[in-house]
Amino acid sequence: MIKEARLTINMDSLAHNYNTLRSKINPDTTLIAVVKANGYGNDGARIAQELSKLGATYFAVAYAKEGKILREAGIKNPLMVFYPQLEQLEQIIEYLLEPVLYNLEISNAFISLLKEKNIKNYPVHIKCNTGLNRIGFSLENLDSFFKKVNTPLIHIKSVYSHLGFSENPKPCAFTKKQFDTFELIKSRVKELCTSPPKFHILNSSGVFNYPEHQLDAVRIGIALYGFANNPEWNKSLRPIAKLSAPICQIHFIKKGESVGYNQGWIATKESRIGIIPLGHADGIGRQYGNSVGKVNVLGQTVTIIGNVCMDMLMIDLTSVDCPLGTEAIIFDQKFTASDFTASANTISYEILTSLSPRIQRVYI
Repeated sequence: MIKEARLTINMDSLAHNYNTLRSKINPDTTLIAVVKANGYGNDGARIAQELSKLGATYFAVAYAKEGKILREAGIKNPLMVFYPQLEQLEQIIEYLLEPVLYNLEISNAFISLLKEKNIKNYPVHIKCNTGLNRIGFSLENLDSFFKKVNTPLIHIKSVYSHLGFSENPKPCAFTKKQFDTFELIKSRVKELCTSPPKFHILNSSGVFNYPEHQLDAVRIGIALYGFANNPEWNKSLRPIAKLSAPICQIHFIKKGESVGYNQGWIATKESRIGIIPLGHADGIGRQYGNSVGKVNVLGQTVTIIGNVCMDMLMIDLTSVDCPLGTEAIIFDQKFTASDFTASANTISYEILTSLSPRIQRVYI
């Protein structure tokens, strides 16, 4: 019996995933472990510490603040920052983080800061846009970019791009076009750089779907946490997190009575209702209410009823004989975060990274 909502994180499963993924890539291909968004909701510092013990030598986060947290947790490995913002550039240097340069404004500002501080040969990475059309330099503006950053102040460690449809079954015309564009980028960069950098384009799904494109490195995020965006690939991985909470109240509802805000659920018969101390402030969105989401109680699947509240959600326990304090499992290794989110037409990433810090993290 548990006393409060908790996210239980299985480090053996994390090790299994890391070793499985490491076995899928070439020995000389670097595995860049992505621990952004607080380690996909699991505690980025703790996850990075564990991965470092397992042999991970390179890490990546989204923003400088996340890198600062890892440095303060003792992570000394090279650490990429995918999306540095202008106001974060001082912090990047302070904590010896490796920024990704993805537009001229960021690039010029960072080079100016290095010049001001008289710093040379600072490690950076270059993001290129091959079709995702999110951030990055295009093939067409690479020449002008390299002319502007042709300076001993920076050392370009890698040039990379990001796939937008890596889990789509092959052959995929969109992904092939991205690969072809990146090959052109690689050729041009080699002409423009006196010391050619490393190149990488694969993400988690790409490692499974396009192993022939491993290049010098791969960036692995969600797969470390047990998901590869394909049921077959998922079989080789283990979800590391279990979200559960105790049933903190049980009500007996008469036919015709309602449950929750706006009379979100009306009993069609005498019913038994359980209350769980998790709500949309904890990352369980309102879209899971009104008989959309399901949880597990004593091995039985029960439905979330009514509107999910800020701090609570309600479940129909009519078919389950259980006492107060019984554990309700939102997701675990069997009924996974992907299974839970599928009912609301969303993905595991969303719920994992939305889980509130007020949910207790427990490591086993």
